Amino acid sequence: MSTLEQMYQQVILDHAKHPVGRGLVDAAPGQGHLAGESHQVNPTCGDEVTLRVDVTPDGAVAGVSWDGQGCSISQASVSVMATLVEGASLDEVARLDGLFHDLMSSRGKGLDDDDAEDALGDATVFTGVSQYPARIKCALLGWAALKDSLARSGALATS
Repeated sequence: MSTLEQMYQQVILDHAKHPVGRGLVDAAPGQGHLAGESHQVNPTCGDEVTLRVDVTPDGAVAGVSWDGQGCSISQASVSVMATLVEGASLDEVARLDGLFHDLMSSRGKGLDDDDAEDALGDATVFTGVSQYPARIKCALLGWAALKDSLARSGALATS
């Protein structure tokens, strides 16, 4: 295993052990915020996540909270995603979602765009996961929950 692969593995394990956004939180009451919740399950392996998103009236993600169980990859991915999208506009969230899906389609090659990889930040550690089709669904689980939560909040219809 290369030094880079070891570093990537360590980031995944750190996020799995110390997840960002874990613990469901209600949206900010009385501030005109939109909130949505989604429960997603990966039937292949049993990973699951319940995710809540809090969206400001001007269309920015005010908060992401979640709870779930499953493998290190699924839990770390939703933790990294929560870090990435907090404070982002809905357009930026859609861009990051597209970039992460592109990364998961790269079959371990990563993205050819340095700016895209910079935008993904720690999410690039999942490049190696994209070599294993059965694990891609684990990494995408939180992203599916986020997209569904945003749709359920009504925020996507107003953006």
